[in-house]
Amino acid sequence: QVQPVESGGGLVQAGGSLRLSCAASGRAFNSYGMGWFRQAPGKEREFVATVSRSGRSTYYADSVKGRFTISRDNAKNTVYLQMNSLKPEDTAVYYCASFRGGSYYLPNDYDYWGQGTQVTVSS
Repeated sequence: QVQPVESGGGLVQAGGSLRLSCAASGRAFNSYGMGWFRQAPGKEREFVATVSRSGRSTYYADSVKGRFTISRDNAKNTVYLQMNSLKPEDTAVYYCASFRGGSYYLPNDYDYWGQGTQVTVSS
């Protein structure tokens, strides 16, 4: 199993950038695909991006495609989410989680979750 811990959130103006990190403890890190989700107040948790175990395959929500980039460094047990051209609608708590199989865009198909990091984009 892995235990993710997110960091890197903060307050940024629209058009700015942030890089989120997800450090995962556990020896099995490279056995899991990893994903980022986000949840805004009053809304359901939604898929943002996912990366395969090797890092060679990535998938994105349409809303972030071309602006966000997910990557991983298995030597550091860390997953990253580079977020560029941020918009106010990107404001949410961002969560990292390990993929256990199934549909990569469904939260229920992820098992180990971090506590989240707040991203706020001002207009």
